[in-house]
Amino acid sequence: MKRKIRGIKNRPRLCIFRSNKHIYAQIIDDSSNQIVASSSTLAKIMKKNIKLPNSCNAARSVGKDIAQQSKALGIQEIIFDRQNKIYHGRIKALAEAVREEGIKF
Repeated sequence: MKRKIRGIKNRPRLCIFRSNKHIYAQIIDDSSNQIVASSSTLAKIMKKNIKLPNSCNAARSVGKDIAQQSKALGIQEIIFDRQNKIYHGRIKALAEAVREEGIKF
């Protein structure tokens, strides 16, 4: 049985969803059931900078964007939720970009 991953107020959950074409990242505060910040390859700001939405470069730019949003909100630590996807490819690229921006998990 899979254990549920839950974020807390001072350490929210970074939830990653990867489809065949796009990648989505949301920072969720599970104690109040609210999405604090979100970014994806479908966002208007990201669409301008990304040529291929299903590439590792696109995932890196989404990771940098979500990390900058979380820093602006004062979040320094998160819990990483990859939703049973393996830590490889686009998910790994996004996670490394978040780490490079200084967010700990």
